[in-house]
Amino acid sequence: MTAPLPFSRPDMTAALARGVTRVLGDHGLASVLEVPLANGRRADVMGLTQNGEIWIVETKSCLADYSVDSKWPDYMEYCDRFFFGVGEGFPQNLIPEACGLIVADGFGGAILRQSPARVLAGARRKAVTLLFARLAAQRLGGA
Repeated sequence: MTAPLPFSRPDMTAALARGVTRVLGDHGLASVLEVPLANGRRADVMGLTQNGEIWIVETKSCLADYSVDSKWPDYMEYCDRFFFGVGEGFPQNLIPEACGLIVADGFGGAILRQSPARVLAGARRKAVTLLFARLAAQRLGGA
């Protein structure tokens, strides 16, 4: 009998994003994957709470993925809360205290550390909320 093949990095990333989306849904957020931001960055997962708070989750499928990423602070000006979403085996002590922490797999997960709240300016909140709504509608229309 042969051992099962390990997941490829894209498969791990997709499973992690799926689990993070389920965690956000469990907390009452609607979410969209791969959201292009005005600064040229792309948020892996963006969530919107019932009261309009915007969360961004940057997923990291492995330590190598985290180690080469220095762009994560660029997301903070587009959300009220910022999280890293990682797998169970990820060294959690590397995640900065200024960020929330979600541990997930392809089936779900948990928020292990809540992100500190930062309040977006009204104009930025409106722009990001409209971006979220339009992107979700476009993707729903294309499904």
